[in-house]
Amino acid sequence: MQAVGMGTNVGMLKFSRNHESEADHMGLIFMAMAGYDPATAPKFWERMATLSGGQAPPEFLSTHPSHETRIKDLEGWIPEANQYYKK
Repeated sequence: MQAVGMGTNVGMLKFSRNHESEADHMGLIFMAMAGYDPATAPKFWERMATLSGGQAPPEFLSTHPSHETRIKDLEGWIPEANQYYKK
C-alpha cells in the first residue's frame, strides 16, 4: 500500500508543475505589461541553472519544471508577451 501511496504522490506532482508553468506564463505577461523586457526571463533561468551546479531532482520527481523546460517554455511565450511590452 505504501508503494501505491508514493505512486499517487508522484502522479500528483505533474499538476504542481502545470501550475508552476501557468504561473510562469502569466508572470511573463504581467512582467511585459509592467514594462520589463520579456526576453530577460529565460536569461534569469539560465543563470539559475548555472548557479545550481546541475543539482536538481529529475523533473518527474519535482513540483517545479526543470530549468531547461522553463527556459524553453518562456522562449515560446516571448512573442505573446511582446504584444504587451512597450519599450
